[in-house]
Amino acid sequence: MARDVTIGEAARESGVKVTTIRFYEERGLLKAPPRSGGNQRLFSDREVARLRFIRHARDLGFDMDAIGELLDLAAHPEAPCVDADRLARARLDEVRRRIAALRALEGELERMIVNCAGGTAGQCSVIESLADHGQCHGAHD
Repeated sequence: MARDVTIGEAARESGVKVTTIRFYEERGLLKAPPRSGGNQRLFSDREVARLRFIRHARDLGFDMDAIGELLDLAAHPEAPCVDADRLARARLDEVRRRIAALRALEGELERMIVNCAGGTAGQCSVIESLADHGQCHGAHD
């Protein structure tokens, strides 16, 4: 049985804030839903499922353009999934780059801490490293 829910209920069911739903409408990820006699937005189960899809994709870090492409692909189940694979691989590559950057940052912070022998701030390796980027050993910016 088809049903329509208000934007507040769509937000609760999808885990997406009301303001974010409006933002998705503005960005074209959602079509403007029909309105009730009282001028409230009415969302179908299909639109709520679309909101869940968008939220999950955002949770995985996909940007808005990629989500738009993925939604287009989802709307054409007969289409090959090569583009979805390309988008997911690009996202994975970005995650791996970020992990590598975080590992470099971790190593630099560990080095700074290990070299800190206590004492005074004037002789602190943490303070010295922060004051002179040249003392850093890795690319962490």
